Amino acid sequence: MDMNIGVIKGDGIGPEIVDEAMKVLDKTAEVYGHQIEYTQLLMGGASIDVNGVPLTEETLEQAKKSDAVLMGSIGGDAKTSPWYRLEPSKRPEAGLLQLRKGLNLFANLRPAVLYSELKGACPLKEEIAEQGFDMMIMRELTGGLYFGKRSTEEEDGVLVARDELTYSETEIRRIAKRGFDIAMKRWKKVTSVDKANVLDSSRLWRKIVEEVAKEYPEVTLEHMLVDNAAMQLVKDPAQFDVILTENMFGDILSDEASMVTGSIGMLASASLNDTKFGLYEPSGGSASDIAGKGIANPIATILSAAMMLRYSFDLDQEADAIEAAVEKVLEEGYRTIDIMSEGMTQIGTKEMGERICSYI
Repeated sequence: MDMNIGVIKGDGIGPEIVDEAMKVLDKTAEVYGHQIEYTQLLMGGASIDVNGVPLTEETLEQAKKSDAVLMGSIGGDAKTSPWYRLEPSKRPEAGLLQLRKGLNLFANLRPAVLYSELKGACPLKEEIAEQGFDMMIMRELTGGLYFGKRSTEEEDGVLVARDELTYSETEIRRIAKRGFDIAMKRWKKVTSVDKANVLDSSRLWRKIVEEVAKEYPEVTLEHMLVDNAAMQLVKDPAQFDVILTENMFGDILSDEASMVTGSIGMLASASLNDTKFGLYEPSGGSASDIAGKGIANPIATILSAAMMLRYSFDLDQEADAIEAAVEKVLEEGYRTIDIMSEGMTQIGTKEMGERICSYI
């Protein structure tokens, strides 16, 4: 297969961790007989330094021509970086929002996996951590409360703030289809999270999800209220496969899920549109304080690259190979500083990438 991948190395540790992900992709392509062409794109602080803006129209158009985009971390230290003396619309993160909007990325995938080798970092009870877990949170990314009408007005001498929560049948149906498609690649279970006992938008959400479920007879569907879901994530995370939910609930639950893994440096993410196109990036920040020191953990970016192979190119075997290589390196006791524990061997960014390549 020929793959045209846009690459946004980003800021801070971004270039270091993306280099290792590209190294792993190249090794995978070599072993499985694929060809990869990379197009380097500037966004965020790196684009501000060169172009004066966090995202140019030319970069957006180049991204649209790619089959998928692999991205590092965006932004810098808000207290010291000159980027944050600019108005909000000119700051690094504004470029990411523009990119997501321009590419119509409505489906956010946030896997939360507890590797047995890292169970000691899990803050949950030992008997819960022992079971491990591997869930995918599918969050609708472009609708709901965050994108509704909002206002703050004075009424009868009192300030009143309003935020409107709106979802259409079309928005719900397209994210639900994505959620069930993802479940078909995993263990065929979807937990749809809503607040249908209170909200009209959630009652419509539940109705449309049930309609979509009929198209996927192999997938088991369950409904769960969001407050219960928050509790179940810390009580019994192993029960979940795909969690399908709206924007604000997904924002909160995915952050909760990332904490119970014990290390954000291990967490990949993807944002998809209504084609096979996706933007793949680590969940962590740019960590500008350690940039250039060669100690950043590249695993989240490498796992994001594996997600890209799986969801944008349908190369499940190749994605499995990368994930297995990551697990093998962890089994052998190699760790970057952020996941280091007693008795393990500490290695740097490049060596982690090289060791993962050696098992593909």
